[in-house]
Amino acid sequence: MNRTPVVFIHGAWLHALSWESWAERFASRGFLAFTPGWPGEAATASQVRESPESLGGAGLDVLMDHYARIVRAFDVSPVIIGHSVGGLIAQRLIGANVGRAAVAIASAPINDVLLPSSPTRLWTPDQVDASDHLVSLSPQQFHHVIANTVEAEESDGLFERYVVPTPRRLLADLGCGGAPRSPRAVADIGNAGRGPLLLISGQEDRLVPDSATRAVYKQYGDSTAVTDLKQFADRAHSLVIDGGWRFVADYVLGWLDERGIRGLPGES
Repeated sequence: MNRTPVVFIHGAWLHALSWESWAERFASRGFLAFTPGWPGEAATASQVRESPESLGGAGLDVLMDHYARIVRAFDVSPVIIGHSVGGLIAQRLIGANVGRAAVAIASAPINDVLLPSSPTRLWTPDQVDASDHLVSLSPQQFHHVIANTVEAEESDGLFERYVVPTPRRLLADLGCGGAPRSPRAVADIGNAGRGPLLLISGQEDRLVPDSATRAVYKQYGDSTAVTDLKQFADRAHSLVIDGGWRFVADYVLGWLDERGIRGLPGES
């Protein structure tokens, strides 16, 4: 009997290991869980931090093509679950009828929805030397902007295990710092034939505010395809990796179950 695959796509400043707990949880429910990293990504975050050069040129086009090839390679159409930039990729793929269903968690905004100007922005063009292809976070920046709802000790542990530099080109493609956004930061919001989509936000998210996710949800309002929104109170951008990750994961599992999408076809 064919099990349903799930492809997890991580976002900026995080390593593919950020999905390790989710992969184990979904596998326990019968899904085939896959956590493919970005092109050139080493096996651990510490290895990436030691030799990050291979990530330096990756832009949104590279990541889109990389994950589209992965998702299309399955015999059984997979569920796509993305966080941050991964959420944007998930929305673009499901909008193009690639994948069975998609979940976009604290997703980088699509189409004409922009992140609001804020002193917590982690990058603007004048903050980074043009010759530096990567933008790194300090543990303090990570705690303040991404893991702002947990204690410093937990934040430091998450930083050590999961945080990596992110390509400057990717941030520019997303429109950070006023740069022109890439055409790849677009999803088809009117496709009535696509699979179901769940948008998730953390209401204390300082990197991708809840208001941005709600604005994206509103864009899907005229589509007859299933689009749902779940807002988690008191949760930050780290909601997929911090101590409350399982509440989010189990909500996603329940949402999939309600739509008849289970790890093993026919299971109840």
